[in-house]
Amino acid sequence: MKSFRAFWSLDPEVTFINHGSYGACTKAVQQHQQRWRDEMEREPVLFMSRRDAMFDAARASLAPFLGADVDDIVMVPNATHGVNAVIRSLRWQQGDELLVTNHEYNACRNTLDYAAARWGAKVVVVDIPFPIADPQQVIDMMLAAVTERTVFCLIDHITSPTALVLPMEELVPALQERGVKVLVDGAHAPGQLDLDLANLDADYYTGNLHKWPCAPKGSAILVVPKRNQEDLHPVAISHGYNADTSERGRYQQEFDWPGTFDLSAWASIPFALEDMESKMEGGWQAIMKRNHNLAKKARDLVCEAWGQEPTAPDSMVGSMSTILVPRDIIARIDKRGSNLYAELREQWGVQAPVIPLPDPLGAAVRISAQLYNSLDDYHKLASAVLSMRD
Repeated sequence: MKSFRAFWSLDPEVTFINHGSYGACTKAVQQHQQRWRDEMEREPVLFMSRRDAMFDAARASLAPFLGADVDDIVMVPNATHGVNAVIRSLRWQQGDELLVTNHEYNACRNTLDYAAARWGAKVVVVDIPFPIADPQQVIDMMLAAVTERTVFCLIDHITSPTALVLPMEELVPALQERGVKVLVDGAHAPGQLDLDLANLDADYYTGNLHKWPCAPKGSAILVVPKRNQEDLHPVAISHGYNADTSERGRYQQEFDWPGTFDLSAWASIPFALEDMESKMEGGWQAIMKRNHNLAKKARDLVCEAWGQEPTAPDSMVGSMSTILVPRDIIARIDKRGSNLYAELREQWGVQAPVIPLPDPLGAAVRISAQLYNSLDDYHKLASAVLSMRD
């Protein structure tokens, strides 16, 4: 089997199965970004004056990758920024209800709570079960929570703590039919899932490019259909707010010039997409299929070793999976005053996030599958955890 590890500069002493947290750039992308930085520092004024062309090139490469209209795409530093831009642009009435699940990423949930308190709106949390047996449970529970006061929903495409792929294709239109505007937090989705955002037609969609597409840190997208662009503003109000819109729309002008930023991450997006696509025959479709299959095989391997059942059906697995840790092992680790994440990292050189869960579940390990991973990585994880029984 072809080894992809050499394309990355990851520590060879670390078994890295945590791509989902912050991603990792290939060496080629790091070098490409540095060339942009070198050019910027040679002539900063001229470099910044060319930002429109950089953003347009990034949008042109992203439109087919995301299945999105090029005019609906703007760049943001990360998905949390995208969530903030949307939620802090909206205005609610006293008593309006805002839906969110109990699996929502903490930073984005904080944004929703902040805005709700400001406007006197009510956050309604839908408790999606975990482990889960069927994606239809998500649809049924979300729609059952909609009332005549429900106006907005923030929902993960792929949940961060539990790695569940939620059924957006069914859920988004069903909520919209009930008068609910939907913001999809797709932080993990680009590069894991074959996206068709124009067809999905969510009111707002944000996603990271530094994770699965392996673009530099600080590169993410916000995709908003034209019907919702007029009243949307970036977190930082800057020059684009009163820019001339005769040749270029205000929506993109506002987001394209948020002040002085290192533009190299955004400028590197086209190269990053091409660099990853070149790694496998069949390009992105082959990469996503390979990572999805590896994630399922890894989940089954670890579940069998630990005597656990999968926490979700295959249809809810992308390139990550979350596996429950045997309770007796957690109890032993707790008794000696340690924690599972630290022991995995410090004693075994395994980098994997440990997710605390409410009783009686205890904790889970979230595994990621990227091109540089192989089944040997997950064998090591399984053995390391089992050794903690001793």
